[in-house]
Amino acid sequence: MKLGQHIASIELYTHQDSAEPAYQPVLLWDDSGATLVDTGNIGQMDQVTQAVEDAGLQLSDIKRIIVTHQDIDHISNLAELTAEYPDIEVWAHADEVPYITGVKPLIKMTDERLAKMPEAAQSAIRSLFDRLPSIRIAREIKDGELLDIHGGMRVIHTPGHTPGHICLYMPKEKMLLAADELRVVNGELAGPAEAFTPDMEEAVRSMHKLKDLPLDNIFCYHGGLYDQAPSVRLAELLKSLEQS
Repeated sequence: MKLGQHIASIELYTHQDSAEPAYQPVLLWDDSGATLVDTGNIGQMDQVTQAVEDAGLQLSDIKRIIVTHQDIDHISNLAELTAEYPDIEVWAHADEVPYITGVKPLIKMTDERLAKMPEAAQSAIRSLFDRLPSIRIAREIKDGELLDIHGGMRVIHTPGHTPGHICLYMPKEKMLLAADELRVVNGELAGPAEAFTPDMEEAVRSMHKLKDLPLDNIFCYHGGLYDQAPSVRLAELLKSLEQS
């Protein structure tokens, strides 16, 4: 799905007959090369490859991967991409680095949760864990930092869903890449999934960093594009979450 000039979503499906994509990384490209924001879930590398090619690029064009946070559905193809293309740089917030690189266990993928999964899923996830130490972080990005790529992208640290969760704001397009801080559910803008957000109160506090941004579009990893007066809806959402 094209989001703008040289901006496309990578639509990833959990099943071949799924009506809507479950996950949506973002691909951006310009004279500095291509940037992939998040990498999808386990078993989706072929879909990522095809989507990049559909955008007119090759995986070898990717110069950097920005990881918004540590969750499995965001990092599962990171080790494979960086092994195949070792010149790709990985950028992430410092609070996420120990998890992305396997120094600490992923916060939400506990042994208890893992034990409840089918054996095939457990095996795939443990294989992913084994590959995490191979990941090298080239750049730790900080709250408020303006990245000199794609016309300028501002890093917004939005902890709560995970400690180092980030959103990315593109002033030129007035577009927010919200990762999991926001979702689109049944066509409406919603907050992060409470069941997968260890500190919902902090996630709501983090939302205050977003409410005054000039916005034409919000793009969510789960649910995709929201462009119906997003600033107005975001203010309404924040108010309702604080009152609940």
